[in-house]
Amino acid sequence: MSTAYARRLSAETPANQDPRWAAVVARDRAADGRFYYSVATTGVYCRPSCGSRLANPRNVQFHATTADAERAGFRACKRCRPDCASSDQQMAATIAEICRTIETADTPLPLAVLATRAGLSPSHFHRLFKSFTGVTPRAYAAAQRAMRVRDALRHDRKSVTDAVYDAGFNSSGRFYAASNALLGMTPTSYRSGGADTEMRFAVGECSLGSILVAQSRTGVCAILLGEDPDVLVRNLQDRFPRATLVGGDAAFEHTIAAVVGFVEEPAKGLDLPLDVRGTAFQQRVWDALRRIPMGTTASYRDVAARIGAPESARAVARACGANPLAVAIPCHRVVRADGAISGYRWGVERKRQLLAREGIAPPTPHVRRSFFTRLHSPARKR
Repeated sequence: MSTAYARRLSAETPANQDPRWAAVVARDRAADGRFYYSVATTGVYCRPSCGSRLANPRNVQFHATTADAERAGFRACKRCRPDCASSDQQMAATIAEICRTIETADTPLPLAVLATRAGLSPSHFHRLFKSFTGVTPRAYAAAQRAMRVRDALRHDRKSVTDAVYDAGFNSSGRFYAASNALLGMTPTSYRSGGADTEMRFAVGECSLGSILVAQSRTGVCAILLGEDPDVLVRNLQDRFPRATLVGGDAAFEHTIAAVVGFVEEPAKGLDLPLDVRGTAFQQRVWDALRRIPMGTTASYRDVAARIGAPESARAVARACGANPLAVAIPCHRVVRADGAISGYRWGVERKRQLLAREGIAPPTPHVRRSFFTRLHSPARKR
């Protein structure tokens, strides 16, 4: 909102008729920094979330910036301190600093050490870190170690052992035990861009269009939907640029038949091993999606709350968009907060058809209740 427009709006609109007044009444912390309000009878200006007694709207004026409020002759409130960074901004800066500390540490730092640097108790720090980043400090550190290993194997000339220890792993045995989850293949194969990794794939047709199914030695690693089979194959090649792609044999036809059957009749289920590769946060989101039962939906916010990161709804949406296993990881069961069907990597119309096959019609926004909401509703508590 421009300063000129804000001034004109404040002059022409009574405070209680201005849409910003609702944020002041609700003490909405999300509105902090977007605007400020001043009170003529006290001569101070505040942020929307200020906990002071609610002012008479006839005495209230809105300002786009703190500078605007001060130019109008108002001083900063000593309670909410609008001229300083908010507590949320300060905490975000602290968590960001801790993230940089984790990223540059040679070895994993204990939770107590990180909490001390943040000036918080370990339990409070753990809860705040997870709310801001979507993952625990331990998971964040593990993701950083895995990223350092991947970078070293791709770009450096170090041996696999040196790359493992330089990334902060205390033993090569522990790394090799988790290497498939971290890299999706052996370290040597990853270093060569997957050149030694063989993947079988096949392209078929289903009622939703073309479908490509690919399988590594671990399990099904890609289920792609689209209109053009050639585009699906190119997408697979882009995802695994140096893997050896082998056309499916007669045995693999049973795999693609099982996937197609699951797409057509979700009630059948999909009893196939999956090779799920992603970041620590993506893995958490995808695991939550697989817990949404057939025939139910959840909003992006519901999923974010489920993984302990209630402010990460947008990040959850990005993780859904990065899902390489259509239907097997049911991101089609995630809808908007009002129940409306929103974006889908494979096309909104396919999402609508998949939900219809599970007996789900777009519900009335006022009565939509997600699986996660029902799971935590007071009626279910014992």
